[in-house]
Amino acid sequence: MSRSALRRVVAVASIASGCVSAADDAKSQQPSWPIHSLERPKPRVVDPGPYTAPVPPPSDATVLFDGTTLDRWVADDSTGGPARWRIVSGAMEVLPGSGPIATRQGFGDVQVHFEWMSPNPARGTGQDRGNSGVFLMGRYEVQILDSWRNDTYADGQAAALYGQFPPLVNASRPPGQWQSYDIVFRRPRFDARGQLTHPARVTVIHNGVLVQDAVTLTGPTGHHERPPYLAHPDALPIGLQDHGHPVRFRNFWVRSLEGTP
Repeated sequence: MSRSALRRVVAVASIASGCVSAADDAKSQQPSWPIHSLERPKPRVVDPGPYTAPVPPPSDATVLFDGTTLDRWVADDSTGGPARWRIVSGAMEVLPGSGPIATRQGFGDVQVHFEWMSPNPARGTGQDRGNSGVFLMGRYEVQILDSWRNDTYADGQAAALYGQFPPLVNASRPPGQWQSYDIVFRRPRFDARGQLTHPARVTVIHNGVLVQDAVTLTGPTGHHERPPYLAHPDALPIGLQDHGHPVRFRNFWVRSLEGTP
């Protein structure tokens, strides 16, 4: 979908019963397949090529993890205490059972870059294999999963907008190899009454391959549910999931896009 078409997604349209709201329009974007349907067609596999050198952060980036400290992260629980993950070989690694983590700082419109690696050797199948996730504003998830020769539901594989939209293709590398996500996230907008005026949009590039093209989210992502939008602040932390697997992350940086077209 073109940028101009996306801008028209929430445009007011006259219909017999009145005007279509942004919330109604977001609902109209609902995927036609039932959530987590095993019958939903799987994205075709694309070889992204070998891993190249890490992408260095631009001069205006906020570096969230530089390989040495977790100071910019906290436990994503009621305590908000120090992040309980560990640093291994310059990467932060999920400590299974320690719980999710979140950035100390909140973000809205944002460009996100990081690299991640699923455990090697691979263990488990389906969703129980190299599973984690990055939660934009703490509620809009881009799935992280070992999707190398691993069958699961299409809207839950690597680079899926979880429970809503599968990636255009499966650009996964094997476990034990570094992979990259480049995400452009445009937060939802709400008016003074808390009514949705513009739904969120997400673009994802997985290992250099476009897999989500300015997709309009139907609301927050969820497991076996597609909840509606609820008004929230314009800036919220980015979260990383502990799903019981020692997934690693490195070279994590963001650029604020607030105020840009």
